[in-house]
Order: sequence, then C-alpha cells, then structure tokens
Amino acid sequence: MADDKEATMPDLQIALEHEKYQAGDIIASRTQNSSHDVAAQFLAHLDPAIAAEPISVGEARRVLWKIDLILIPLIMVTVVLAAIDKVIISNAAIYGMTKDTHLIGNQYSWVGSIFYFGYLTFEYPAALLIQRLPVAKLYVGMVAGWAVLMLCTAATQNFAGLATVRFLMGMLEASVFPISSILTVMWWKTSEQPLRVAFWFNQLSSVFSGLVSYGIGHTNTVLAPWRLLFLVLGGFSLLWAAVLYFFLPDSPVQCWYFSDREKFVCLERVKDNNTGMEDKTIKWYQVRECLLDPKTWLLALFSLAQNIPNGGLVTFSAIIVTGLGYSRLITTVLGIPTGVLATVWQIMLGFLAANMRNSRCAIIAIANLVPMVCAILMWKLPRENQHGLLASYYVFYTYWAPYVLSTSLPMANTSGHSKKLTMNAIFFLAYCVGNIIGPQVFRAEDAPSYSRGYEGLLACLVVAIASIIAYGVLCRWENHNRDKKEGPQLDVVPSEAAAFSDLTDREKRAFRYTY
Repeated sequence: MADDKEATMPDLQIALEHEKYQAGDIIASRTQNSSHDVAAQFLAHLDPAIAAEPISVGEARRVLWKIDLILIPLIMVTVVLAAIDKVIISNAAIYGMTKDTHLIGNQYSWVGSIFYFGYLTFEYPAALLIQRLPVAKLYVGMVAGWAVLMLCTAATQNFAGLATVRFLMGMLEASVFPISSILTVMWWKTSEQPLRVAFWFNQLSSVFSGLVSYGIGHTNTVLAPWRLLFLVLGGFSLLWAAVLYFFLPDSPVQCWYFSDREKFVCLERVKDNNTGMEDKTIKWYQVRECLLDPKTWLLALFSLAQNIPNGGLVTFSAIIVTGLGYSRLITTVLGIPTGVLATVWQIMLGFLAANMRNSRCAIIAIANLVPMVCAILMWKLPRENQHGLLASYYVFYTYWAPYVLSTSLPMANTSGHSKKLTMNAIFFLAYCVGNIIGPQVFRAEDAPSYSRGYEGLLACLVVAIASIIAYGVLCRWENHNRDKKEGPQLDVVPSEAAAFSDLTDREKRAFRYTY
C-alpha cells in the first residue's frame, strides 16, 4: 500500500512540470511541490484500487444527485437567511421601527446603506479568513454571529443602535456569498453551476419574510411587532447554524458522509473545470494578476451597476407599496410574489445558460431589457394607476436573475485559489458599493412617487448591459487567441495533476473562458 502511494508521486510531479512548461516557463520556486491543494493531497494518498475502477454514467449521476439533494438546500437556506436580515428591515419600518427608534429625515436610508459599509470594510479581511480557515466552519461562525445581531436589533432604541448592529451584521455577512461561490466551484462542473446558483441564490427571502411578517402582524403582545420579527428570525438563524455545523463539509474530500470512492468521483467530475480545489497558501502574484486583468473590472462594474436597484428596493420595497395606497398587512403579503417571480425567472435563465454554450453574457444583457422597461413604466405611469404601477414593480424584480447568472462567471473564469478569492472579493465589494448607493437614490423628499429613484435605476441598467457585453467580447477574444496559439480546447486536455494544481487561468494554457 505504501509502495503504491509512493509510486503515484513521480507521475504527479511529471504532470505538474509539464503544465509549468505549457504555462510559459513559470518560475520553478512558485510551483515546486505546489499542491497544497486538498484535492491533490487526497489523490496522492488514495488507494490505487479505488481510482483504477472506471466511473460509469450511472455512478456519476448518483453522486450528483446526492450532492444536489444535500448541498443545494444547505447553501440555499443559508443565503435566504442572509437575505432576510436585509429585506426584513423594510417590513420592520412599516411595523413601527422608524417611529420607535426616532428616525428622522434620511436616517432610514442610512440604516439601509450602513449594512454595506460593514460588508465593504470586512470584504477583503473575510477573503483572507476564507484562505486561512476551513470554509464550512467559517460559514457556521458567520451565521451564528449574525443570528445574535438579529436578536440584538430587537433591543435597539435609536439610530445609533440600529446603525451599529447593521454595520456589524454587514461585516459578518461579507463571507457568505464568497464561500457559497467557492463551495459551488468545489462541487459542480462549470456547465452545472448556473442552474445550481439559480437555485441557491434565490429571492425566496421575500416569501419567507412576507409570511413571517404577516403572521406577526396578527399578534397582540406587549412587544412591538417589529421587535418580535427580529427575535423570531434571529432564533431561527441560530438553529440553522447548528445544522450547518454537522452537515456542511469544508470540501468534498472532507465530507464525512461520502465514501472515498464517492469523494474520488466528486473530484473527477470537476477536474475539467481546471480551477483547482483549495489551497491555504496566499500567493501574491495571483492577487496582482487579478488586479491587472481588465475582465476583473468589467465584471466589477456590472456588479456595482446591477446592485444599485437591489439596494434601493431591499430598503424601500414595503414603503413603495404602502405609498401606492395599500395597508400595512396587505403590503407584507404583496411582497411575496416578488420572490416567487424573481426565483422562477432566474431558474429559467439558469436552465438556458446551462444548455446553451457561451451564452451567459448575451442572456444577461437581453434579460436586463425587461427591468429597463419596468423602470420606465414606474417612472412615467400616473400615480393613480395603482394596478399598473404594482405590476411594473413586480416584474422589475426580474433584475435579480441577470445578477445571479453573472455570479457564476468569476467562479468559472478564475483559476488559482488566491486569484479566485481576490476576484470574489472585488466582485462582492462592487456588490456592496452598489447596495450602499441604492438606498440613497430614493430620497425622503421624493416620496411617495420617487421619480428620480426610477431614473437612477434606468441609468444603472444601461451601464450594466454595456459592461457585461464588453466582458463577453473580451473573453471570446482571449479564447480565440489561445486557440490560434495552442490549438482548439479539445486538443489541449489538462492532466489530473494540472487541473488540481494551484496555477492561474493565465498560466493554464488549456483554460478557456466562459462567456
């Protein structure tokens, strides 16, 4: 057994050296014995008898079903809970929070924005923690932390208290979406990622928060309904943190309920992603490479522009609906269809992207035309046209699907663990900035029509369309250049060791970008 393990190491080293040659004489000291990557370590010590048996189509399908049925719900519920702590502030506002905490002027807008200042402050430190710590355990810690802060929100008495807990909550949530993205890369093929992301990165938080808010709106307790709202949701988040602790593994090779054979199948499935698995060594040259790549900043611009509408609607959704003339309780119910519509739409777009090769950027750009039309309608329709405005408001929520689809691009198009984390940090940093700007687009003096807010949303969507088209063109151009230099992708197949080596997409000549 020991002899077999030792025999595999020269083969791995030869493959790595070959990949270094293909990458253009990469400095040997950078990649020598490079695979601190947990997948490469697992494969190096795996019983050869397990790896020798061919993987049948049926076996691969069974493992995929097991991954989907366990991992998607774990990530999905976590992301829904993370979103609820943002969307619930809108329902809390119409349940008396603004009055009980003595908010005046534009302080409510700043309560919405300050969450993302915390997110922004902690984004890169969070990326470093993800690099250094087991990702699942960090995930659990963050969920437990924001659960405690949700409970603390129920005790706030003024703007200072609200702003403090919201800032800290934003800091704790900074790692949630990057970790969710990294887990997606670990478990699913590039072609499978858009549909899976569409399932877990959904808008069902509006459904859950709407039902809970409606129920709490019927209670008759000495505690204000908005305070009870935060207590209930905080308690649920604490329970969920315990579920994650027991069932979410740090990577496929550390999954206690998978056999070694199933772990091997997991790795073989994602080998062709050519993006590595996980490496705890920070490589600063990869960080620099990411910062100097124009694709990084085009994707960041898209994320920023697409999330300005998100920041505005998350904070002001219930206020916008009550401004149309609906009662407090009816408003909480009217928020439910937005989550259903947005989720169904993003799953449809995810299915299209999964079945149409290199179509993601085009689908995103075309899909953004729908919320553009809705922004114009909300801006120009007469205020007395209550049903028309409500319908436009509902359909505008399709804006979320293009953003969800875009989140698979930094995952699919970045190799090298340090570069991947940097790309995720920049992408979600842009997400933060967009959500900080969003609530400021809706000013108190513009209520209840918020016409200038809708003008701002329209401009943002135009910028988002232009940036994602430019990103797709650049990816296609780079693929064309690589095909001319190296030959078509099918002729440049990465070795197993090379696929799990911690090299960047620029260094891997077999790498082709998805667009």
